[in-house]
Amino acid sequence: MTKKKVCMIVYTLYTYDARVRREAETLVSSGCYEITVLCLKEEKKRRSYRKEDVSVIELNMRKYSGHKMFYYIISYIRFLMKSFFTCSILLFKKEIDIVHVHNMPNFLIFAGILPKLLKKTLILDMHDSVPETFSAKYRNKRNFLFKLLCIEEKISSKFSDRIICVNHVQKNVIINRGIPPEKIYISMNVPDHKIFTDLEDRRITRNSNGPFKLVYHGTITKRLGIDVAIEAVAKLKSLYPAIELHLWGKGDFTNYILEKIRENENRDIVYFHGIVSIEELPGTLADMDVGIIPNRKSPATELMLPVKMMEYIALGIPVIAPRLEAIEYYFTDEMVSFFDPENIDSLIKTIITIYENKSLRLSQVIKARDFLKKYGWERQSLDFIKYYSNL
Repeated sequence: MTKKKVCMIVYTLYTYDARVRREAETLVSSGCYEITVLCLKEEKKRRSYRKEDVSVIELNMRKYSGHKMFYYIISYIRFLMKSFFTCSILLFKKEIDIVHVHNMPNFLIFAGILPKLLKKTLILDMHDSVPETFSAKYRNKRNFLFKLLCIEEKISSKFSDRIICVNHVQKNVIINRGIPPEKIYISMNVPDHKIFTDLEDRRITRNSNGPFKLVYHGTITKRLGIDVAIEAVAKLKSLYPAIELHLWGKGDFTNYILEKIRENENRDIVYFHGIVSIEELPGTLADMDVGIIPNRKSPATELMLPVKMMEYIALGIPVIAPRLEAIEYYFTDEMVSFFDPENIDSLIKTIITIYENKSLRLSQVIKARDFLKKYGWERQSLDFIKYYSNL
């Protein structure tokens, strides 16, 4: 059987993007597809390499992680041009049957103009809802940006043959903006079960007299509220000196977070460890007691079902989460410990409750598994391969 050839395009680092890797490796493992990923370079020199039988081609540019919208746009356009050029070369070498573009931004789908003209299938994978994300990031220009990016989303979606989104709440939003529901498929941000397995036994047997470790890992940006978590833990320091906060990640808010950690009241209770690969995450998180999702409330975060939250659940780590629409769509109070977003007093109260109640932590771990029984990648991977086979 001739394998279909898929070109994935993503403005990120392949090694650290769990969703892109999970989808690419799942397709390769089916034996029906050859995957080539075009992505940003991780080091000073661009590389071409294979990882888990996926071919990775790094384009010669780095990710922009600043605050200025103009430079984001320039960086995205540069990446579009480079990916268009490389994608076109692969097409002429007869190495493309499907182009699968991961946002942000949505307009990267136009890197597949030539494949589109030759009747190849174009898929737009919406990791994030761009209008909500950027209008939340640049609040002083919210109305103008939102309308402009809704147009960008609509044009990009119309150019695409298929749309993939990450959850049911996001699907409803983009349908209300005019994208045909029959064009949309949901591939949820759940962890790869081959990497993330339950560590509950190891956590239960660890020394309960040691520090009580809260953990956050992933993107470090203002809308995800890491500073809110730091402030809450700092206020608990005098009454609950055993509570610590451990951070792994990278993003445009990193320098600010490092400054917060250096403040006197945060020393010896907040620890920043840099970034860690997907393969290292389970071992890194094995010693943690509770995962914390401190997201602020915004149109963007209302649509997010954070993959880090799913990873904690898969590892048997209880979760503290904000009451936001997408999270409450799938989870109840029996499954996670909720707090009111951006309300430090509410977050402090929730941390104290889960700290003092080990039986609550264990019961939530058990109840939260119901989500993965229904939506885990063991099941979704089969549906994802079937979706591709029907293209």
